[in-house]
Amino acid sequence: MAKYPDYISPKREPVKTPKSIVENGKAHFGTFLTPFENLNMLDCDKPCGALMPDCMKKSRLTEWEAFELNMDEGILVSAIYNTGPMGFSIFVWFDKRDKKIYSWRNIVPVKKAKVAPQLIDGECYLKTDKSEYRITNDLANGFARAEGYSEGKDGVFRIKMEVERISPPSIVSIPFDDNKPLYSEKDFLKAKGYVELNGEKFSTNERSVSIIDDHKGYYPFRAHYDWLTTMGDIEIDGELKKFAFNLTRNQSVDQDAYNENLIWLEGKSYPLPPVIFTKNSRKAKTWYIRDEYGKVDLRFEIDNVFYMPIHLLVVDVYYALPFGRIYGTVEDTEGRVYTLDGAYGIGEDKTTRM
Repeated sequence: MAKYPDYISPKREPVKTPKSIVENGKAHFGTFLTPFENLNMLDCDKPCGALMPDCMKKSRLTEWEAFELNMDEGILVSAIYNTGPMGFSIFVWFDKRDKKIYSWRNIVPVKKAKVAPQLIDGECYLKTDKSEYRITNDLANGFARAEGYSEGKDGVFRIKMEVERISPPSIVSIPFDDNKPLYSEKDFLKAKGYVELNGEKFSTNERSVSIIDDHKGYYPFRAHYDWLTTMGDIEIDGELKKFAFNLTRNQSVDQDAYNENLIWLEGKSYPLPPVIFTKNSRKAKTWYIRDEYGKVDLRFEIDNVFYMPIHLLVVDVYYALPFGRIYGTVEDTEGRVYTLDGAYGIGEDKTTRM
């Protein structure tokens, strides 16, 4: 196993994965080497507290799989959600050429939103009169694909994409309370295929990359998280390498021991310490993301933002998905410093009351 510097908690060292994430009603927490075969989140004993009846567990479990893509012409964030009383798919395309956002959202009753039980071989699927989306996972063998379309006020969007894993996956189970788990698996992948926007077709090339994010968890009744990622090429000793990072701040009960912050670099991954997101206001055009050890020192300059608020009787969601450029440095656990000079980034600022 890797020997990490002292600023990385021993809990961040990946360990052998049990077959099931929940055993005898109790969730496993930590960082893991391989995906769980059985993400049996509903077997958790009282994940939402002693007063919440077991029949409410399913309605409290939030699940999604996101498929993100970076191409020369634009950035895609797409996903299929199963959350609370509803399910939906989204496609959000940020056009790098004019910084314009195109978006599509397709809402269905929660029972019609199929989220993969896991990424080993599971499948996501959602269909409406004006959309269809399927994400097929074969990440036991390092592959996945996404295919679908959506029609709406911004026209017609289509995708047909195959992806192949570049680096080890990030697999964590984070406690939000004693037995309240958030499971996240994130994969960094090469992409091959095309997207089409209102008849204009964009094909991948050697620079095209993707991140897949499988997410299942019991969030607190009032919850918040911030997130930032980038993916693409970076020059190291005169050679271009595939590079990405993931940075999140959520309601983990122990930020040092349980977080999902890391760097990916072609065939490798390196954990990062907890970070803090600093903004002057909710709609600030600049974010600062730093840690207390000087390993992460970034500035995120926002070009445009997709907003998706949800206000229902029992659900209140503020969701902002900003796109922009990242400046600054991150340092891996071997002491290598990566300089980000205008790399494209995707962020999230989400607050929920459910």
